[in-house]
Amino acid sequence: MRGTARGVVDADELAVLKRLALDGGFKGTHKTSCSDLGETLEVSTQTASRRLQRLEELGLIDRDTVADGQWIAITDDGRQRLHAEYTDYRRLFEQGTRIELAGAVESGMGEGKHYVSRPGYMRQFRDRLGYEPFPGTLNVGLTEASEQRRGGLSSLDAIRIDGFETADRTFGPAVCYPAQLIATDVQYDQAHVIEPERTHHAADSIELIAPDRLRDVLALADGDQLRVVVTDA
Repeated sequence: MRGTARGVVDADELAVLKRLALDGGFKGTHKTSCSDLGETLEVSTQTASRRLQRLEELGLIDRDTVADGQWIAITDDGRQRLHAEYTDYRRLFEQGTRIELAGAVESGMGEGKHYVSRPGYMRQFRDRLGYEPFPGTLNVGLTEASEQRRGGLSSLDAIRIDGFETADRTFGPAVCYPAQLIATDVQYDQAHVIEPERTHHAADSIELIAPDRLRDVLALADGDQLRVVVTDA
């Protein structure tokens, strides 16, 4: 079972989500009824109704009930959950799983420099990544298609960075994924996507760390396009 921001999706609920997506809910609204859905899944009407209600509570579908059924659409969270499942199966049947993201370079709020440069993190970066990152992160705002693919990162093997405490505060754990960066005429192979281990991080952006200042080595400015190929650790 895998969790969402609002709870855990079990196998039966995931089967309903998959069925709704295959029937048209992935691309827009799809009309169904609890009796039709129950017949398709070989469960009772009441069971189908409960599973639809649960998917709505988890934020994976939107529903509009009418006299003769329900109009259902898969939400962005639902798409990401299905994409994560798809990525899991790709890892079973394909070798060398990779997720390719694309987007535009954008300015951050300066928080990356504050966190990355903490000695408690820096020691682990040296030991586990093999380098000390430049004190800051490169922010990339993702395209709409990449926002959907981003959900698959959770199925990749990651490098864990442990949390720690100082005298005045607690710093949480993070995960890092190896990433190859491709700008217009330059390729860079020693970067990592970094994100908090337990996060409700916005799906529309990623942060990158590397031993070099990426804006310099890749000649990047805000708005420049960047491809990010993420692989297993």
